[in-house]
Amino acid sequence: MASSKIQSVKLPTTVPFTTTLLRPPKKNIPQTKPERDALLACIRDYVEREIPVPPMPQDELEVHARKILADTNTDEAYLHYTAVVLNNEMWRETLATIPYERRLLLMPKCLRVEDKCPAPFDEFGLLCKQCGLCTIEDFQNEAERLGYAVLVAEGSAVVMSLIQTGKIEAIVGISCLPVLERTFPYVEAAAIPSIAVPLLQDDCINTTVDNDWVWEYIHLTSDDKTRRLNLNALHDDIREWFSVESLAEIMGPAKNEQETIAREWLALAGNRWRPFLTVAAYQALREDRGEPIPEDIKKIAVAVECFHKASLIHDDIEDEDHKRYDQPTLHAQHGVPVALNAGDLLIGEGYRLINECEIPAEQKIQMSTAAAVGQRELCLGQGAELIWAQDPHALKTSQVLEIFRQKTAPAFEVALQLGAAYAGKLDDFADAIQTYSENLGIAYQIRDDMDDLHEDSGDNVLKQIRPSVMLSTALERAKGDDKEFMQEVWSGNSESSFKPANGFEKPLDRIRHIVRDTKTDERTLLLLETYKETAIRSLQDVSNENLKGLLRRVLGKVFNDLEIKGWCREFEVKQGVRENDDAKKASAEDATESTPIVEIA
Repeated sequence: MASSKIQSVKLPTTVPFTTTLLRPPKKNIPQTKPERDALLACIRDYVEREIPVPPMPQDELEVHARKILADTNTDEAYLHYTAVVLNNEMWRETLATIPYERRLLLMPKCLRVEDKCPAPFDEFGLLCKQCGLCTIEDFQNEAERLGYAVLVAEGSAVVMSLIQTGKIEAIVGISCLPVLERTFPYVEAAAIPSIAVPLLQDDCINTTVDNDWVWEYIHLTSDDKTRRLNLNALHDDIREWFSVESLAEIMGPAKNEQETIAREWLALAGNRWRPFLTVAAYQALREDRGEPIPEDIKKIAVAVECFHKASLIHDDIEDEDHKRYDQPTLHAQHGVPVALNAGDLLIGEGYRLINECEIPAEQKIQMSTAAAVGQRELCLGQGAELIWAQDPHALKTSQVLEIFRQKTAPAFEVALQLGAAYAGKLDDFADAIQTYSENLGIAYQIRDDMDDLHEDSGDNVLKQIRPSVMLSTALERAKGDDKEFMQEVWSGNSESSFKPANGFEKPLDRIRHIVRDTKTDERTLLLLETYKETAIRSLQDVSNENLKGLLRRVLGKVFNDLEIKGWCREFEVKQGVRENDDAKKASAEDATESTPIVEIA
C-alpha cells in the first residue's frame, strides 16, 4: 500500500525530567507551569520598573512580593515563593557579569530517583554515577562544561566555606522553600549574588524543579547581549506589521482585487511565530545592535509569512477543510480557483520581497535557496500525508513524526535561516538551526495533536482523519475491543460504524477514554517535552551566546504562549495535591510508575 512507504523518524533520546510532569507542586507554589511562568514574567517587569537593589532583608523583600501579588491578583499563599523568585531576578544582571568559572552550582540530592540511584556520598555530597535517571547528571555535566564548580549537597556550612576561599563569587542553586528561608540570612550577610530555583516539593524525596528555569540561569552571561530583549514587546511589534495598512507600506499598495484578497488573508489572524523567529535570529546575529530594525527585515519577515499563509490556503483545499481562524477558509469564501491563485501569488510575493532587499547578491541567493528547499520539503511531507489519505490506515508513531518533520519543521527552519542569512551569518550556524528547527517543529505539531483531542476542541477531528501522534500511540497501547476500534478510527470508518454503548454517545468520547485509560496523554506529553528539551540541547555547542540564549528563550515563549488546553492541567487535577503525611510514599510511587514511560525510543 502507498502509505507503507512513509519512512520512520528516529526518536530522540529521552531526557530525565519525567517526574516533573507528573508530580504536583506543594500548595504554596503555583500549581501549573503556565502560572509559574506568568508570575516570573510579572516579577521581571516589576524589577525592570522599580529597580529594587539586592541584597535586601527578608521582611523588605516580602513587602515587594506582596505588591506583586496584589498587582497580579495572585494568591497570598504564594508569598514566599514570589519573594524567592523576586530575589533571583534582583541578582540576575549581576550574575550575568560573573564568569562561569567563578560560580557554584548547588543541587540537592533529593532531585535523584532515590530508590534507584546508585550514587554514593562522601564528605562533600553525592557523587553522581551518570546513570541517566534524573536531571542531576544533565545539570552537572553542562555546568562543568561551562566552568562551574558543582556540588550535590545540602547545608549552608559547605557553601559558606567555599565562599570564604574567595574562589566562588556567585551561586546558582536549587532548593526547597523551607531551606531557602533558613539560609536566606547567610546569603544576605555574605552579599554574594545568589539565584535559587525553588523545588516544587519539599518532602526531600524524588523532588522536581522547573528545568528550563535552571538551564536559563546556568547559562546566564553578559556575553549574551540579547538577554534583556523583551520578547513580548518584539512579538507585539511584529504583529503590527500585518495590518492591511502596514502591509501596504511594506509590500506596496494592492493593485487589483486578487491582490486585495491575498493581502486580506495574509493580514488575517495567526500567531506570527515564523516572522517572529526570523526577526529573533536577526536580532541575535546582527552587528549594529543599537540601531533600529531595518525596513528590509520587515520585508523578510513578511515574506516568511507569505510562504506560510500560502501553504495554509493550499492545505485547506487539499484537506477539504472549510474553517480556519473560526471563519470560512479562503476557498470556501471565494472558490477553489481564486484561492489557489491567491496562494500562488503569496509565494511569488515572498520571493519578490526577498529580492528587493538591499543586501549583497550572495545573501539573496542564500535566502531564496533556503526558501525553495523548505518549500520542497514541506510539499514532500504534505504529499506523503495526501497519498496516505487515499488509503488511510494505521501508522506507527515514528512514521507520524516523520510526516511532522517534513511538513512542519521546514517552515520554522526557513524562518530562522532567512534571519541568519540577512545578518550574514547563515553559514556559521546552519547545522544548529536545522537541528533546533526540526525538534521545535515536531514539538509544535505534537502540541496541536494534543489540542485536537481535548474536550473543548469540537468533534471535527474525525471528519477528515489525519496522522496523529495521539491516535498512533493510543492504537499501539490499546487492547482487545479498544484496539479494534482504534483500527476503525485510523481507517476513517469509526463514525459510520460506531454504535453508542458503554456510556459513549459518540466515537470521540471513546477515543478520549482510550487515550486516558492507556496513558497515551502522559506518553504524548513526555514526547512533547523530550522534543522541546532536545531543541534546547541542540544549542549547547553554538559559539554565539546571543543566538544560543535568544533561541532558548524563544522556545519557552512559543510554548508558553500556546493555549494550554488541558492535558497538562488534567494530570494535575487527576493526581491531586498530596497531603504532607503521604508525600514521601506517593513520590516514591510516582518515580516507580513513571519509569516505563521514560522509554520513548
